[in-house]
Amino acid sequence: MAVVAPSARPTLVIGVLASCGLAVSLMQTLVVPLLPQFPRLLSASPGTVAWLVTATLVAGAVCAPVLGRLGDMYGKRRMLLVALMMVTTGSALGAVAPDVGFLIVARVLQGASLGVIALGISIMRDLLPPDRVGSGIALMSSSLGIGGAICLPITGLVAQHASWRWLFAGAAVLGALQFLLVRKVVRESPQRTGGRFDLPGAVGLALALVCVLLAISKGTEWGWGSPRVIGLLAAALVLFALWSRLELRARSPLVDLRVSARPAVLWTNIASILIGFGMFAGFLVTTQVLQAPVATGYGFGMSLVAAGVVLLPIGGAMTIFSPISARVSRRRGARTTLVLGTAVLAVGNFAMATLPGSIPLVMAAFTVTAIGAALAYSALPLLIMAAVPTSETAAANSLNTLMRMLGTSSCSAVVAAVTTGLTTVVDGRLLPSGDAYTVVFLAAAAAALSGAAIAAFTPRSKAAGPSSPALMPAPARA
Repeated sequence: MAVVAPSARPTLVIGVLASCGLAVSLMQTLVVPLLPQFPRLLSASPGTVAWLVTATLVAGAVCAPVLGRLGDMYGKRRMLLVALMMVTTGSALGAVAPDVGFLIVARVLQGASLGVIALGISIMRDLLPPDRVGSGIALMSSSLGIGGAICLPITGLVAQHASWRWLFAGAAVLGALQFLLVRKVVRESPQRTGGRFDLPGAVGLALALVCVLLAISKGTEWGWGSPRVIGLLAAALVLFALWSRLELRARSPLVDLRVSARPAVLWTNIASILIGFGMFAGFLVTTQVLQAPVATGYGFGMSLVAAGVVLLPIGGAMTIFSPISARVSRRRGARTTLVLGTAVLAVGNFAMATLPGSIPLVMAAFTVTAIGAALAYSALPLLIMAAVPTSETAAANSLNTLMRMLGTSSCSAVVAAVTTGLTTVVDGRLLPSGDAYTVVFLAAAAAALSGAAIAAFTPRSKAAGPSSPALMPAPARA
């Protein structure tokens, strides 16, 4: 048995891999500033334009577990390069898209970015020295939030002063640059399981995820009681049941349900859904509060760019607290970090629920939320990797990423339902009322508290301990 030699340039490896998280953030926020303008720019209906977000969401949900499993089987670096190539191709196609249909296809390719985080975390576990694994994973996990704080004002600025095509062109350049950096700096992990890819399992999971995510993302538009939504949810239940039976019988399943059913894995994934909900509310709603007219009684009447600038310090806070979270996990355990982070996340959402009346108070409350998210998100992969075999690191992390995404998708659906249900008329315009945002933030706080309770009572993994594999690179077989 030979031991994996740690990378000789750990700081450079961490920097390159963590920067890939910024690409994921860019793909998620790329079209947000332009959604109100795309119907005019692309001569399409608002319903069709909404697919620019939905298509990326669904594609990411399918790509994450598939790329993770392929990474465990055939090489994590190889699959990371594949994901970055798909993102780069999709961005380039988006820059020259002649119509909305072509642009939706481009956004589907960009959805592959969701698999980047889990693959990067798994590579860090395999290649970094033991004392750098925790801090590297913390920064990689938090990069999604850091990138969101940085990318939103940038995309807003470009949207205001240049063609939307420059956003996709810039994303293509960034994707190509990261592809080259990963190829140059990051070597392949020797940890591979080999075997045959579970194609039926991948198809079954893809169909089930498409049904559930379409129902969640389109529920407000189609009506939660509509035949389409009810039919999709029913189909998802049937498909998940059939898929689970198929996976339990497979020799080399896409997702090892027996491992996923371990309490340490199962309850951490359930907590991840709640934490994703609690984290995303602030990122989704705070900019809306800042841009709302002053006449609403809670808004500040800011432009998208100005609102993004106000939220820039949030990225700095998450950058600072990522290494702090790694130290807490090393000394007190990742579960302690997760409970602390979710508790802080709940406090931040409670503070935002009061709808602070000044910019400094909004910044303070949202900074608390961001700190909680940084602590919680950095601990989740450590707990997952401590509870699964080394051969399933990427697949397990991809599944956890999917759980977080289900939380953020559910948050988007709740925000859409509440803000369209609780409204007020201001200067002849129908806008969300202050009560709507209060309800959203209280729901996010409740979700975070529930996640903290689940994390606190989740049984410790038998593999965890002072030399937990979550904090150490695993040995490779000769």
